Amino acid sequence: MLTAAASASCLVSPASAGTADQLNASQIVADMGAGWNLGNQLESTIDGTPGETAWGQPVITQALIDKVKSAGFKTIRIPVSYLRHIGSGPNYPINSSWLNRIQQVVDYAYSRGMHVLINMHGDGYKNVAGSWLICDSSSQTTIRAKYQKAWEQIARRFQNYDQRLILESMNENFDGQFGRPTQPCYSNINSYNQIFVDTVRRAGGNNGSRWLLVPGWNTNIDYTAGNYGFRLPTDQFRSPSVPSNEKRIMISVHYYAPWDFAGEENGKITQWGRGSTNPSRKSTWGQEDYLDSQLKLMRDTFVTKGYPVVVGEYGSIDKSSFDSSNNRYRADFARAVVATSKKYGAATVYWDNGHNGQYGFGLFDRRSYAVTQQGIVSAIMSGLR
Repeated sequence: MLTAAASASCLVSPASAGTADQLNASQIVADMGAGWNLGNQLESTIDGTPGETAWGQPVITQALIDKVKSAGFKTIRIPVSYLRHIGSGPNYPINSSWLNRIQQVVDYAYSRGMHVLINMHGDGYKNVAGSWLICDSSSQTTIRAKYQKAWEQIARRFQNYDQRLILESMNENFDGQFGRPTQPCYSNINSYNQIFVDTVRRAGGNNGSRWLLVPGWNTNIDYTAGNYGFRLPTDQFRSPSVPSNEKRIMISVHYYAPWDFAGEENGKITQWGRGSTNPSRKSTWGQEDYLDSQLKLMRDTFVTKGYPVVVGEYGSIDKSSFDSSNNRYRADFARAVVATSKKYGAATVYWDNGHNGQYGFGLFDRRSYAVTQQGIVSAIMSGLR
């Protein structure tokens, strides 16, 4: 039985209270520093019901988050699925136990002074059981009502948290076909972003001035920054305490290019960048020049207008079983993404899916808390210098 989420008057942990000084665009990016994703945990599901151990990961602990912080990370992104933890309309109550656990995990990082980013992650994936935030569905009236009620509950739950908590509207929402964006699907994504901004702003507490993160089509840089239909949401309900010449909206993109190096599960392409020693193992595209052009495009389109960019996911899978030098190039790739993002005013959050070994993105062992890829962690930190 789903139970209603705690109301806006729910108690918030002492570590969560208070309002920090408001940070402008360049300050918030600098303060976020190196970011890390707690992937494959609060967005993992079985038959449409989210649970943090559903995909084989252990229960999240304070000790894990402390290890991540001690490694040098200042921001943690916590992907979250809701799916069948959302009850029926018209109020669409979120299971209170699930919201409580989300808040507890947030507090593991927030109480340590870290920035925390939470989103709605798996609810828009067509291949996930129970998904409903589907941009080409014919049920847009119901979808929008459910989306609004869900974010109202989430925002009220976290209303007393300061600007170190960032809310992200959704993750990689698109029609499921990798190609040119379609209409009216993109218009519906824009509508979700607008509902998100309006709903959070009206939810009370510090939400009026909180930094909010919104993506374009599939968090794709070209389809977000190019002339394909993305619209920035308006921010009419923003707190008057925010200076009129400043923004409080960020743009979310992901970076896994070239995919044959970063994500394709085979041993063919194992090297990247100018340091590559074997041309047959290096992709024919997606090298340093492409990375630079992509982040420059985001700067020119958004950062120059006061909207910070967050590369909310990036990374490359472990192919060292095919090429013993692979981890060197994975480190080169991570360093380059971080350094280039910094150059163009963007923050970065490495994608860690908790898996170590072949095809894994893991930087830590989530059971022993050991750092498993110190070379990549060191490269990330060096990219910020």
